[in-house]
Amino acid sequence: MATLGLHREEETTLNSAYEYCRQVARREARNFYYGFRLLPPPRRRAIYAAYAFSRLCDDVADGDLPLEEKVGRLAQYRRGLDFSLAGRPEGPVFTALADAIHRYSIPAQYFQELIDGVEMDLGHRRYETFAELYGYCYRVAAVIGLITIEICGHREPSPARDFAIDLGVALQLTNILRDIKEDSVRDRIYVPLEEMEWFGYSESDLFQERATPAFRGLVGFQVRRAILYFERGQQLLPLLPFRSRACVAVLQGIYRAILKRIAAHPDAIFQGQVGLSGAEKLTLTGKLWFQSLLH
Repeated sequence: MATLGLHREEETTLNSAYEYCRQVARREARNFYYGFRLLPPPRRRAIYAAYAFSRLCDDVADGDLPLEEKVGRLAQYRRGLDFSLAGRPEGPVFTALADAIHRYSIPAQYFQELIDGVEMDLGHRRYETFAELYGYCYRVAAVIGLITIEICGHREPSPARDFAIDLGVALQLTNILRDIKEDSVRDRIYVPLEEMEWFGYSESDLFQERATPAFRGLVGFQVRRAILYFERGQQLLPLLPFRSRACVAVLQGIYRAILKRIAAHPDAIFQGQVGLSGAEKLTLTGKLWFQSLLH
């Protein structure tokens, strides 16, 4: 009876940990949450845990702590991952994450690479070329795609991981365009500097929010690149189980809609008007869910 009681206590703790992660996702995942809801409950819980961990790391980079404390906090999260893998998770996020990693055989290196990417934000505020930016996008976004398909399941052998990487990069490139204004306030520029130079658009122009013809040309160039990554990432869908396919279809569809809006109205980036309303997301979710049935 004592052992049974212990098992029940552990199950209660785990359920509470997953519920904590769900609340984080519901509160913070402005676009992802709509796709998450389409997954079967066990996979959905695992996605919540992965997202909550990602949010934990992102909040360090975007927070107001002194740099030394940020570095220390991320080092603490690295140790937390090690403790979790050793069966000694600390706190609700790591408790849920440890279970998800074990349940879906997610390579722990993906989470370490995610921390690597977040650490880049602590001191790397400019990217000279797209090749440099791609390394950042891989660490903070493509590895999320890799984590996601391990949770969702995918056909083996297949190029699913390559397509998941492409889709992750596409989502991050969209984020970069959407958040140009917000990032500039933090003195961060993710658009490659050499490409800004190609179009004759300076850092000063960006900080003064000049929506010039050069800016529109620069944004159009970035949009076309993101579309190419979306088109490659789209090939992931047929390689996923049905309900997982619907989840990923909604995620990429919402972000493609945001990208389309940016392409049509680049000036809106500086006006804080880029994004979809809750009603638009719900409508798009229903439409994309139905379309996923046809694949």
